[in-house]
Amino acid sequence: MNSQQKLTALLDQLNTVIVGKSAQIQDCVACLLAGGHLLIEDVPGVGKTTLAHALAKTFGLQFSRVQFTSDLMPSDLSGVSIYERGKEVFVFHPGPIFAQVLLADEINRASPKTQSALLEAMEEKQVTVEGETRALPSPFFVIATQNPHDQLGTYALPESQLDRFLMRISLGYPDRLAERELLTGSDRRDMVEAMQGLLTPGELQHLQQAVLSVHAAAPLLNYVQDLIAATRSGQWFLQGLSPRAGIAMIRAAKAQALLGGRDYVAPDDVQAILPQTVAHRLIPVGDAGRGSLEQVRAMIEAVPLP
Repeated sequence: MNSQQKLTALLDQLNTVIVGKSAQIQDCVACLLAGGHLLIEDVPGVGKTTLAHALAKTFGLQFSRVQFTSDLMPSDLSGVSIYERGKEVFVFHPGPIFAQVLLADEINRASPKTQSALLEAMEEKQVTVEGETRALPSPFFVIATQNPHDQLGTYALPESQLDRFLMRISLGYPDRLAERELLTGSDRRDMVEAMQGLLTPGELQHLQQAVLSVHAAAPLLNYVQDLIAATRSGQWFLQGLSPRAGIAMIRAAKAQALLGGRDYVAPDDVQAILPQTVAHRLIPVGDAGRGSLEQVRAMIEAVPLP
């Protein structure tokens, strides 16, 4: 089975569980192939956790799920050292963060202290516990879900943490046909449990290398830099994109191109992933009268193609 067939099989399996959301699923797969962390934001009950579980199972990764609550402590994630009387030493008991995929459910219900405990893990793939630095398994992904900020008992994620998520996607309500399938079909949880892992760690690494080897030509890089410059002009957003965000854009566009069966990035790839990749990092200017997603789309229309 070649890489393209594997990717098609991945997408097909995910589309059987989350029906009618093929564009969002493609974004999720592109995000993980690009080696980035994924944030899924939506109202309760539309399938965020189901999608996160399905992604971990399909990619064949070992995962642990943590339900974030206001009293969750950083040590509940990273683990603790416990004194063992028989050995007369402190023995480290690793927490749920020591997995290939951490499903952080309702991440914005945890206090800022616990949210910031994830920063080191997400950026440097390591955690420091009691002065000792421990490496996390490879690959390491955080797939987080969150409810909209206006819901009770939520703490907005700080900008530094949002910047570490490669993409933020929203599932939205299903259309009428997809909802009928949900109402009459089998239980989604049972379907996720029955899912097979379609990739070995070696195959995933090979696909991630294939993403990096997708070619981005000079005119395309000029276009990406024009888009980044537009965000910094002060016309659209209060603050522009960081260099980290620019690197994320290129990686996500390369993954999108690979999913499209091409070995080069086209402007269409950049436009397809741009709102999901940068909207959560930007705040529109006060008189925009639009949300960040709509503002990014308006900016794409205004920046000329190469």
